[in-house]
Amino acid sequence: MTQAIQDSTPQTAPAPRAARIALVGDRSPNVAAHNRIPLLLDALATQDRLALDAYWIPTEDAAEPDAVRGFDAVWVVPGSPYRSEAGALAAIRTAREDGVPFLGTCGGFQHTVLEYARNVCGLTGVAHAENDPDADDLLLTPLACSLVGHEGTVTIAADSLAESVIGARTSIERYHCSYGPSAHLDTLRAHGLRFSGTDEEGQVRMAELPGHPFFLASLFQPELAGDGSRPHPIVRALARAAVHRAGVAV
Repeated sequence: MTQAIQDSTPQTAPAPRAARIALVGDRSPNVAAHNRIPLLLDALATQDRLALDAYWIPTEDAAEPDAVRGFDAVWVVPGSPYRSEAGALAAIRTAREDGVPFLGTCGGFQHTVLEYARNVCGLTGVAHAENDPDADDLLLTPLACSLVGHEGTVTIAADSLAESVIGARTSIERYHCSYGPSAHLDTLRAHGLRFSGTDEEGQVRMAELPGHPFFLASLFQPELAGDGSRPHPIVRALARAAVHRAGVAV
């Protein structure tokens, strides 16, 4: 009887691939958040040993079919008005529908709410006042007080993704925006979007999507926290979600 001889050569597990993150936005040296993001990614690589490959995708390119498919995370970054509203919305929709970890900050938050209103709630006529100020149905309007350069307390909902990520029920955050959601909020809630962070006056400042692997958006800019050497918990959580997805996909 012939016995099979097993190869005793030690098997080396393949190295995990780096997580690929799509940074959707129109990169500019004049946008403070854009200058911070490379520092944050470098800090995550050195401090947390997270292997990340980030690719900037202009919003005009993001409008192309499958522009962000194949990425392990999508981050729609600040810097609105974007050159292509359609591109920003397409990237958000792909991440939402495909279960790809997603983060939207500042303008990314605003467009997250806009995408959800149009494509989930059926509010096809709603608009962003920064992009279409003469529209009849404005979902996002100028804030009563501009938050450009301001800090404020965000109260975070219990048992939310935001709470699990930030690790507290309140947080002091920095803004650089002049627009926010002002209409159809009950409709958005009824269709499953959760507003998990509010300011001192109860105005919406964070949103998330229960049931999605990781879907979080903030009107404040976590990119601007500190000096860039210690990434905000939201940024770290997105990176970890991306690395997890990359590992599962290997």
